[in-house]
Amino acid sequence: MITYKVMIETGTDLCAGTKSYVFCTLIGEREKSHKASVNRWLHNDLKRGTVDHYEIASDWNLGSINFVELEVTLFNFQDYWFCCCVTVEIPEGNTFHFPCYKWLANHTVRLREGTAKRIYDDGPLFQCYRKNELWEKQQLYRWRELPSKMPKCIDALSVDDLPVDLRFGCEKELGFEFSAIESFSELSLKEKVNKLECSWTTVEDFNHIFWEVELVIAVFAKHHWKEDWFFGNQFLNGFNPVLIEKCNKIPPNFPVTDDMVRTSLRNSTLKQEIENENIYIANYEILDGIPANVIEGVQQYTAAPICLLYRNEQNYMIPIAIQLKQTLGEDNPIFLPSDAELDWMLAKMWVRSCDFQHFELVSHLLKTHLIAETFSMATLRQLPSVHPIYKLLTPHVKYTIHINTVARIKLIGNNGYISQMFGVKEDDFHFLCSKAFQRLTYRSLCLPDNLKDRGVTELKGYCYMDDGLLLWRAIHEFVTGIVMYYYKEDSEIQDDSELQAWIKDLTEVGLEGIGDSEFPVAFHTREDLCKFLTMIIFTCSAQHAALNNAQYDWGAWVPNSPCSMRKPPPTTKGIVTMEHIMESLPSLHQSCLQMAILCILNQKPWEMRKLGDYNEKYFTEEKVKTIIGRFQDKLKEIAYLICDERDEKLLPRYDYLCPKNIENSITI
Repeated sequence: MITYKVMIETGTDLCAGTKSYVFCTLIGEREKSHKASVNRWLHNDLKRGTVDHYEIASDWNLGSINFVELEVTLFNFQDYWFCCCVTVEIPEGNTFHFPCYKWLANHTVRLREGTAKRIYDDGPLFQCYRKNELWEKQQLYRWRELPSKMPKCIDALSVDDLPVDLRFGCEKELGFEFSAIESFSELSLKEKVNKLECSWTTVEDFNHIFWEVELVIAVFAKHHWKEDWFFGNQFLNGFNPVLIEKCNKIPPNFPVTDDMVRTSLRNSTLKQEIENENIYIANYEILDGIPANVIEGVQQYTAAPICLLYRNEQNYMIPIAIQLKQTLGEDNPIFLPSDAELDWMLAKMWVRSCDFQHFELVSHLLKTHLIAETFSMATLRQLPSVHPIYKLLTPHVKYTIHINTVARIKLIGNNGYISQMFGVKEDDFHFLCSKAFQRLTYRSLCLPDNLKDRGVTELKGYCYMDDGLLLWRAIHEFVTGIVMYYYKEDSEIQDDSELQAWIKDLTEVGLEGIGDSEFPVAFHTREDLCKFLTMIIFTCSAQHAALNNAQYDWGAWVPNSPCSMRKPPPTTKGIVTMEHIMESLPSLHQSCLQMAILCILNQKPWEMRKLGDYNEKYFTEEKVKTIIGRFQDKLKEIAYLICDERDEKLLPRYDYLCPKNIENSITI
């Protein structure tokens, strides 16, 4: 009789432990061990956060251990067990590590030893195992056909339809629900108090729903939102810092003249300032033609503004002209800083309202959440758990499918919160998202290319760019180290059939229907793969943090970022009154709902895994652990540069891309 020492680690989530029946069998290159029970009730085994030790007997020397087989029979409904990993020590003293990191229910799972393997590294036995694993996963994780041109998602109508492995753990779910209850309770209280006791006649009356808001930037926004420099700064360092472009030529449908902006340009000309690269533009043309919403019987209104900005001698980005519609006409005036105060204020409000809706539905929802789900689905469906790219990406796509499923029900579904507060009508699976999806390009998701295409690489004080590039380079260096370790030649990329199936499933199925996007459908070089993987990790971590983490700061003071407008855009100058502005801004209910939703999305998630925190040890090779360690050290350097060295001198602060504020994946 030969004895093998086995160590089983259970997760630390609130519900990770189990009372279920669990049996373990070791499968070696020669024979199987005896099947052993590993949940001994008297020993209090497999409890939350425990590491349990066993001895498993075999009649034969098993040789190298190929698989650990775990057989789970639930003791009661939903008594799932979260197994982190199994470690086996053979009589000769060698140790084998078997990562799991899964919720196990009524089934049998085979775990492979943790060394990452490409398909051609395996012999026939293991290749057969890989093929069976992928077949099972493709049955479990099915693409859903959508009625309009949008990124495909998982075929699940509710969280209960999701495989248990894709759902939040107990702690994360409780934290999310607690934040929602707290925010909506406050919403209800604010709405009731204001209906009974408060006047609602000037923009300052929004103070009535601003109590309990203590975030420094949100309070700063309340005090400075009317100022032009603050308005312009939000295009660089607000919640939507991805739209501003260098203006090389004034658009023909935006007839701004030198006389209009001479004072703003300090007697210079548009031609001269364009040549000096000081003129920038934010064009919301994509909103043109999007139907407007009707909320509780009240018609909402949309616009498609163009905003011209001037980088002045103090390096402030100052708005100098705003047009609220795309089509020329007498009813489409160009608003200027020299106009009446309320005219200019309302014009800026319209830009901010359109920016808010573009941000939420295009920059945030489409270009992070929905795109990230295609990354997650293709990874689950096409890469076996032993594949090095699966091990690399898994921490960065974790929980995204869960939060997106919640969003499809509560946020963007029929009668969801967006339909209760936004000005744009989002029926038929979202006109605006679908329109933006048709224009999505691969380059737009790659930060260095995006910045270059927008002509903003020389801007000063553009913290989103400065911090984002630091993170992009760090991620690219990390990814390159991993890829070069496993793939020594470009030909090995081309010969990896699983990798090629992955990119094909992602782009030709998950992103089916996209226009001329230049997304790859195959990989030919290691460089191609490194760039694509960098884009995925950056999108799922840093890019989402830059957008999501900023929205409550800049959107809590509703006049700064109105979720909708209830009056049509002004068609002439000189007639705007404060009464008209208040009738244009969101209703009390819409405003309270905006604050509540943004507050929920601003909460730091329970069980937050920061960028670079790889608590789940998918990689077991020492060389790869060293590469991961270097990445973590680089993130600490970046955190010091952003959070300590710079942000102490910056007002308002910009710390959304400080690594300690970035999650590994999209979970909120």
